[in-house]
Order: sequence, then structure tokens, then C-alpha cells
Amino acid sequence: MNPWVFLLVVVAVATILMPKKLRLVPLALVFLVALQIVTEIVEGRFYTRAADFPERLMSGAWIWWSLGLFIIVLLAKKGLRWIRARAPQPDILPSAAQEGPLQPVELERYSRHLLLREVGGPGQVRLKNAKVLVVGAGGLGSPVILYLAAAGVGEIFIADDDRVENSNLQRQIIHTDQRLGEAKAVSAAGAALALNPFIKVHPLVTRLDETSGPDLIAGVDLVLDGTDNFDTRYLVNTLCVAAGKPLISAAITQWEGQISLYHPAGGAPCYACVFPTRPADGLAPACSEAGVIAPLPGVVGSLMALEAVKYLTGAGQSLKGRLMMFDGLWQESRTIGVKRRADCKVCGVPH
Repeated sequence: MNPWVFLLVVVAVATILMPKKLRLVPLALVFLVALQIVTEIVEGRFYTRAADFPERLMSGAWIWWSLGLFIIVLLAKKGLRWIRARAPQPDILPSAAQEGPLQPVELERYSRHLLLREVGGPGQVRLKNAKVLVVGAGGLGSPVILYLAAAGVGEIFIADDDRVENSNLQRQIIHTDQRLGEAKAVSAAGAALALNPFIKVHPLVTRLDETSGPDLIAGVDLVLDGTDNFDTRYLVNTLCVAAGKPLISAAITQWEGQISLYHPAGGAPCYACVFPTRPADGLAPACSEAGVIAPLPGVVGSLMALEAVKYLTGAGQSLKGRLMMFDGLWQESRTIGVKRRADCKVCGVPH
């Protein structure tokens, strides 16, 4: 059997058995081996004796040059992707968003909203004119951003300084395997604009803090917090209270989640009223420590998006002054009333 044919068969089998990400290399080898076979046939040197294999292999030095060039190009491409993923990026995709009333294509896109008497045309226009900040593009942020984009919220700001990791993909459905290593805010913005090009999305690859937060929150109509740590939750709450902005905040762990709309300026308690002190260490561990079932962020995050749409359109009864708790293991939910605290260090109701 001709050694080139044998090598071609081996490489072809290896290609089938290899993971998809590694198949480029053996496929390139298949191409080069096939090219060498054609060359030998044309030159009348198609030997079949195995003893000739080393000589034939070394005589094809151009193959190794070609393979080396291929590897260099592959590494350069990966290097460019690595650099691009870490470069600061503003709005990463062109947007078809326009000022003014709904365009004909938008009337068709949002037709199911227009049929709802609680939303209708006026409600959809309010959604289009709304500006919303989503803090965190992880488990909760994924369905929030996707559904706000699908619903037609006109301008979405996404603040997150993390990058997409393999362990995120079990529940953070806005990201993909191809975007591993990319900034979450950028990845989420790309998915949102791919879903709805008639909105504006601003990816902010930064952690919200006392310096950047006030101006950012002052410029939006609503804030949604889906972060997984108490430091950020308390900070976002403090900034929202200072700016008089409503805050939809949720949290999840294992099989359970909770959500409320905090808005002292609207008569509801703030986050610190309901949770004046953070839990002791170990009582409320993060998902990375306690685990979380994959669909739970989708359930609670969708409730956050629903609350946002209701608040922005004025539909139904919101969760102001109410805390909803969901137990996915037993498929139960209950809602309890919560009130402002006169001794709250953040929103403090005057005596």
C-alpha cells in the first residue's frame, strides 16, 4: 500500500475522532497529503514500496514549509482574536434604531405587544424611548438583556467587567462557546443587537463604582441588578436611592431565587430596608460555591425582564413593596409584603 495513501487514511480517521476545535490541523494534513499524491502521479513517481517512504517524505520539504505557514496563520488568527476580545469596544454592531415613532417594520415586529390592551401602541413607544441599565451580564443578566432587547427597549446599557468562561455556559445563555474569553458586556451586546437591530446597546466593560455609577444611573429610567455579590448590590442600591431611580434586583442560589422592585422615591423600600445587614459568611454562598441549577437564572431573570416591561409601560401591578420568592425544587412561589425602615441608613424615612 502506498505510504501516502496509508497516511491519508490515518489522518482522515483521526479527523473524525478529534474534537471539532482541533479538526483544522488534520484537515490541512489531508489536503497536503492528497496534493503530494497528485504531484507524484503527474510526475510518474507514485511508488508503493514502504522502503521508499522516508525518501519520499523528505523529498517533499515543501510540505513542511506549507504546514509551518498554516500553523503560523492559525496562531496569528487566534492571537488577533485574543487581542480583539480584550480591546475596549463601544457599540460593536451597527444599529437600525431611529428616533421618533415606530417604523413599519417595528409595527410588525412588536405586533403581539400592540394587541395587548395593557401595552398597545403607546406602551411600545414608551419602551422604545426608555433607557435601561443592566448591571451584570451573567446568569440573570442573560435573559434580562435578551428579553429587553426582544421587547424593544430603546437603549440598553450593560455594565460588566468579567469575561466569558467555560463554566458560565451552563446557565448564561446569552454567551456562546465561540466567545470564550470575550468581555461579557461585549458578548451580550452582540447577542442583543443580533436579536433586535432596532435598538441601541452600550457595552461597558467596567465594574460599577462610586465614580462611574452616579452619572450612568442618572441618565437611565430603570436599573436592573443581576450581580452575585452583596458589595455590588448594596452599592447599586445606594446609587439608585441617591438618583431617585427604581431598581429591580434579584438573587439566586442552588434551586431558589428572589426578586423585588425597590424604589423609595415611589413609596417602596430600598434594598437596604429589606436586607439591612449582609448574611454571615457561609449563609448565602455564591453560585460558584453552592452551585445553581441551569434553568433557574432563566426563570428569575425572565421575571426581572417582565417587571421591567411592566414598570416602563405602566401595565399591571409591580413588585414595589413586595418580595417574591421562588423555589424551583418544589415548584413553589410566594410573595410577602416589605416596608421601608425608618432607621434605614440608605433611604431613612423621616420620623
